[in-house]
Amino acid sequence: MTTLTNETTMRIRALERTDLRNIHIINNKAETMRLWFEEPYESLDELTSLYDKHIHDNTERRFVIEDNDTFVGIVELMSIDYIHRTCEIQIIIIGGFSGKGYAQKALKTGVDYAFNTLNMHKVYLWVDIDTAPAVHIYKKLGFKIEGTIKEQFFAGGKYHDSYFMGILKSEYAQKEKTLRNKKTGIFPVF
Repeated sequence: MTTLTNETTMRIRALERTDLRNIHIINNKAETMRLWFEEPYESLDELTSLYDKHIHDNTERRFVIEDNDTFVGIVELMSIDYIHRTCEIQIIIIGGFSGKGYAQKALKTGVDYAFNTLNMHKVYLWVDIDTAPAVHIYKKLGFKIEGTIKEQFFAGGKYHDSYFMGILKSEYAQKEKTLRNKKTGIFPVF
């Protein structure tokens, strides 16, 4: 996929079989899987079987986030719908890398891929309403809250409300154009 060239050497690449050990660790951490509203239980054999089953699945794209060949996390495009041109985006940044800008950069790269490579019309996500740092990042990238779903997910022993957030390709393109204009000093004339 894309290698980002700024102050970090972060890059995004396709998930490979050799990455499954790192994914297995993530998938079995309760505090991490709570953010994805998933049960923190998966054997390595089950994960390998799922990988084999979905390796040619056109309804998902799974990418590894790395910095200097160190595993940082994953970003995924899921439920890719080629008729309605929509997909869900998900991300996990592992503990020691949180709060360092990786999520925003990886999400932007994932959204770019969805719109500019897969020609999606809309990218959406679900997020626990109590996860303020994630909501902040999503809004910064241009995602808008389209609704609040009451007690949508059960995790950590209780039900959680979630936001359904989305961004359209046209909104994303406008935001990107505005950012480019700010960098170049070009401003619209009214």
